[in-house]
Amino acid sequence: MKKRKTDYYDYSLVAVILLLTGFGLVMLYSTSAYTAQVKFGNDMYYFSKQAIISICAIVLAILLSLLDYHILWKVGGFIFVAALALMALVRSPLGVSVNGARRWLKLGVQFQPSELAKIAVIVLVPLLIVKMGRRFKGIKACLLPLFAGALLAFFAYYFTENLSTAIIIFLMDCVIIFVAHPRTAPFIILAAVGAALIAAGVYVLWKYASSGTSFRISRILVWQNPEKYADGDGYQILQALYALGSGGLFGKGLGNSTQKLGALPEAQNDMIFSIVCEELGIFGGILVILLFIYMLYRLFFIAQNAPDLYGSLMVTGIFAHISLQVILNICVVLNLIPTTGITLPFISYGGTSVLLLMLEMSVALSVSRKIRFRKEERDLWGDVVNAY
Repeated sequence: MKKRKTDYYDYSLVAVILLLTGFGLVMLYSTSAYTAQVKFGNDMYYFSKQAIISICAIVLAILLSLLDYHILWKVGGFIFVAALALMALVRSPLGVSVNGARRWLKLGVQFQPSELAKIAVIVLVPLLIVKMGRRFKGIKACLLPLFAGALLAFFAYYFTENLSTAIIIFLMDCVIIFVAHPRTAPFIILAAVGAALIAAGVYVLWKYASSGTSFRISRILVWQNPEKYADGDGYQILQALYALGSGGLFGKGLGNSTQKLGALPEAQNDMIFSIVCEELGIFGGILVILLFIYMLYRLFFIAQNAPDLYGSLMVTGIFAHISLQVILNICVVLNLIPTTGITLPFISYGGTSVLLLMLEMSVALSVSRKIRFRKEERDLWGDVVNAY
């Protein structure tokens, strides 16, 4: 039986990337035009910056996807060290504070180094697992990749004071390890114990803590009863819920949101999904979720059919990143969890986020190019008569 290798490229993933990016730019302009006009005298301020970065990032992603992803094998350690070093520099004079949060670094351009840590997890953790080979079994084998992810998460939390990003980084690490490890039961037990401890901790904080203890405890108290803190920390989430409720089934129409006219703070960032639902209704919100589900399906397909474990685990890390960030962002907007500051991928405003998301997509597309299929010829009864 003769086999012939055939190249594959996931154009479906490219299409959904373009759809989400285009939709994100439309919603960003609709959401931010009023605020941009008031603050900067230019209603295109946020849109133009995001559009330029998005277009350049898409072109860069397509070009990088033509390269062999195995090149990352050689630079995984460098990306890991660079991410740690850049996050540490946030505490130096090079660090920049925005809205009271010191999470940005200015080295010619301003960016969030914690976003690079997500790339480091996606590249380095699979590398460590693949290098172990058949030795990757038992709990002890998980310690090194778990430590690598935990170290990145700790730096994100300690140096950039970004707990939500630290949680995503650590969970991405855990998902990659879970998928690669031959045993399942220990991870399910650990996840159950961890969830129970977190739930108990949240309950204790809600029951006994006071609102002035810290801003994280305040977020938990606000989450439980936002109306009580309507004039303070609960203001943003209440306005987001008003936007969701007023949208109805099909929304007020694109551009017709009232909450974006100064009522909802930073609507173009982590609360943009509420404006989507206000202007396009539940229908528009479901459409966005379906687009993300289709993107995750394409990533799952690539990970499942990747030619080697390294490519499969990297795409698994990308899958974990996108799914976690989408779920957490939407849960925050719906007030199902305390506010975290996590943005909605491809839609919320943020140049660093868009650029690094596109780099992740370039890795997934590069892996897709290495997928090989066996072609078959069948007779009228559906039986295989020739395979090549």
